[in-house]
Amino acid sequence: MKKLTDFEINKKLENLIDWEYYDNALHTDFEFDNFKDCMSAMNRIAFECEALNHHPEWTNIYNTLDITLTTHDADGVTELDFKLASAINTIVEVEEED
Repeated sequence: MKKLTDFEINKKLENLIDWEYYDNALHTDFEFDNFKDCMSAMNRIAFECEALNHHPEWTNIYNTLDITLTTHDADGVTELDFKLASAINTIVEVEEED
């Protein structure tokens, strides 16, 4: 998988709500109503990660979830990171509507 240039990454970020690019990775965080809702979202995200065979660096503290995406094999951000970020946004949107 090809590492994207800073220009390509910043252009793609225009269409990806609530994500930032720094330290050679995509970053976001989400705050949920409670721990249960956060864990539910994490479990749904985990299924998508397995389907894509691409896994985030993430941390959870009570109702917050911090996510970092990068493709270690490419030493930077690739199309796969954007595909997973988009899927994560869709999952979290659905969680918030429940």
